[in-house]
Amino acid sequence: MDSQADQSTMWSWKAGSEALHLIHLPATSNVTENALPETSVHKFSVKLSASLSPVISGFPLIINSNPLTEAFRVNWLSDTDFEVVTTGKEQLDFETGPKIFDLQIYIKDDVGATDLQVLTVQVTDVNEPPQFLGNLAKGQDLYIVEGANPGFIYQVEAFDPEDTSRNIPLSYALVSTTKNFRMSADGNFFSTTEFDFEAGHNSHDLIVEVRDSQGLRASTSLQVNIVNINDETPRFTSPTRVYVIPEELGPGTIVANVTAEDPDDQGFTSFLLYSITTVNSCFMINQLTGTIQVARRLDQDAGELRQNPTISLEVLVKDRPFGGQENRMQITFKVADINDNPATCTTFTFSILVPERAAKGTSLLDLNTVCFDGDSEAPYSQFNFTTPSGVGSSSRFLQDPAGSGKIVLIGDLDYENPSNLAAGNKYTVAIQVQDVAPPYYKNNIYLYVLTSPENEFPLLFDGLPYVFNVSEISPAGTRVGQVRASDKDFPQSSILYSISTGGASLQYPNIFWINPKMGELRLVTKVDYETTPIYILRIQATNGEDTSSATVTVNILDENDEKPICIPNSYFLAIPVDLKVGTNIQNFKLTCTDRDSSPRSFRYSIGPGNVNSHFTFSPNAGSNVTRLLLATPFDYTGGLDTNWDYNLLIYITDDNLLSSRKKAEALVETGTVTLSISVIPHPTTIVTTAPRPRITYQILKKNIYSPSAWYVPFVITLGSILLLGLLVSLIILLAKAIHTHCPCKTGKHKKPLVKKGAKMKSTKGEVVVETIQMSTVFDGEAIDPVTGAKYEFNSKTGARRWKDPLPEMPKWRESGPQGAALSRAVSAEGTRPLRSTDKEGDGLSGQAQAEAAGPGFRSQDGKPGIPKNRTLSSRSSPKLHPGI
Repeated sequence: MDSQADQSTMWSWKAGSEALHLIHLPATSNVTENALPETSVHKFSVKLSASLSPVISGFPLIINSNPLTEAFRVNWLSDTDFEVVTTGKEQLDFETGPKIFDLQIYIKDDVGATDLQVLTVQVTDVNEPPQFLGNLAKGQDLYIVEGANPGFIYQVEAFDPEDTSRNIPLSYALVSTTKNFRMSADGNFFSTTEFDFEAGHNSHDLIVEVRDSQGLRASTSLQVNIVNINDETPRFTSPTRVYVIPEELGPGTIVANVTAEDPDDQGFTSFLLYSITTVNSCFMINQLTGTIQVARRLDQDAGELRQNPTISLEVLVKDRPFGGQENRMQITFKVADINDNPATCTTFTFSILVPERAAKGTSLLDLNTVCFDGDSEAPYSQFNFTTPSGVGSSSRFLQDPAGSGKIVLIGDLDYENPSNLAAGNKYTVAIQVQDVAPPYYKNNIYLYVLTSPENEFPLLFDGLPYVFNVSEISPAGTRVGQVRASDKDFPQSSILYSISTGGASLQYPNIFWINPKMGELRLVTKVDYETTPIYILRIQATNGEDTSSATVTVNILDENDEKPICIPNSYFLAIPVDLKVGTNIQNFKLTCTDRDSSPRSFRYSIGPGNVNSHFTFSPNAGSNVTRLLLATPFDYTGGLDTNWDYNLLIYITDDNLLSSRKKAEALVETGTVTLSISVIPHPTTIVTTAPRPRITYQILKKNIYSPSAWYVPFVITLGSILLLGLLVSLIILLAKAIHTHCPCKTGKHKKPLVKKGAKMKSTKGEVVVETIQMSTVFDGEAIDPVTGAKYEFNSKTGARRWKDPLPEMPKWRESGPQGAALSRAVSAEGTRPLRSTDKEGDGLSGQAQAEAAGPGFRSQDGKPGIPKNRTLSSRSSPKLHPGI
């Protein structure tokens, strides 16, 4: 059924596809060569299928062509009408290209129906006008050198597209009217005159026409350009030939501008090159612009110019660096003399040092001995001096006689005089030396007069006496005070300070340091009031001329900077575990001293290590002697204490006499003492029952409960009792079954190795003892030191068994009706608490226990074993034998 439905569907699709087909195709259409883009070639339609499904966008299309071409495409006119047009991407040329194109047009609608038809396009020939070859078709530029003889210039060429063999001649002619050019019918282009670029008409625009045999024509343009050549000599255009210039012109000064032109460069910027052919060192010329500049200083009063102030030069102009055209011209420079040498001096600055007690009328300087004028002729060589000027100088210095250049002292130069101090005892005098002829050149002369001071007053310390206070806790570098010395003489000389005597101790040669420039006294190290409360220093000051000394007293202020020191500083104590509360531990006491505090200022406290506050001091404050007491008892049994060694850090503070407010502000020191206390438990002894080492395996479990959680031990105890009862009943039933089914002899030693009347001490600790069966080979024999009975042992494993029946021994409290515990607690060495019990049960191996139960006792596998009714663990630690 499915295949039939598929076949019916396929047939229906084919029927719909056959209904879609192209109308007016196949067909043949014509198109002219060189047709423009979008030229209509052929129109056709499409008949839709029965379902009227539209044509898919992009269809119909040309899927193939013969030959291949992109010259055609299909345009939509409507949903069913279409048109084939040219694209312009390829030129249709009847003469050179294909003449027939077969185009395969393919169409498809939405349901997949398709159709394919062929359109044949024929390219038809049309008569085309002639065409110029190459660049000539767009116009041609031609160039003629000026001065060239008339004659042939260029061959114009064209072709007729219709004449593929090019056998039909074409006709050429000039359309433009001109007397300078002509053209022959076969395309030869000629010049008829000789051209001069400088005369004008440098470019000619012409139109050339070509015709074919049927009268079709084409034209193009020719531009004939006249090329300029270098055929003209440059000409000077500057009229001046003689220049008068003053002397002393600076290098680079422009003194002349030579200009020229080149007829070949009319209408353009001339590029001429200038140079001076005459050898000289006074002038230089810019080779591009022709400007002449001074090359060095022109001094008419010295050298060759003093003898001959006229300089002649030859200027050369060229239109190119090498070869080409050139021209020459002579120019002359006359250097005119001027008053260019001002009066000068060998130096223009003078420093004069005058003692402050110099007398009035003292001659200070004669300027005529150092000043002169370089001009050689009068009046240019003559000069004079102006009146001295300067702030404060008019009342102290004068030129006598006026204009002579002789400077004398007329005022007071006392160094300490307030008016002279205001001037800084420095005076500036300005004088000008100038020519007496125009332009009156001037030079400034400066005289710096300095007053030389003299030592008139002694060096003395200010503010005597010097007493300074400094705290003994001040760190090194602390400022103590400052001394100052002065001298009324000006200027104030630099004063250097030093400590000549004092300020030393046995440990430090220099306790104080003084700033040598400022006189500031500082500490080099810390001071101690208890060692030296007062220092007497001798300070010396010197300014290079005078020396003075002063005494400085430094009082050391007492501070609480000493820590309490106690004896002993560290100590070890051993105390018994049952020491009574309030007992002075081993009569231990601390005796403390403090160099800067009262014996009643001590306060004692115990820092880290005082676990459960067992220890205290009495008294804890107000005394320098205190004793160590036990404050609270030790409780190792109840689990409160677990630490047997105590390391106490004792703090001794000297603030007991201070109020709460003063404690926050005052300096408080604290000393420390270290105590090591060891708590000794009750003496214990380890019983050795074998000469050889043995292997002991133990599991120690301890459960410690908080007293507040009372219900926890209650529930655990009740559950343990019930479980123990159940276990005992099971053991009884098992023993009866064994006795009934296994008629073996009863062992000789049924009694446990426990002292009579011994009671088990109940503790919160729990010891679980496991017995592991070891090797049954016994190769040694020994006597038990407690019972006196003989026993055999294994030298490798340490396992033991009784050789003879044991005497009656004290019994341990039985843990059940059928058997007693075979294990015994062993205490650790020294003062350590009880830790473990060996797994063999007080030295007896599992094999020994099995034999002790009776010679007929066996395990299920037939080997000697431990009786089932024997208890292998104990919930409490047994009390040791008194003799142990």
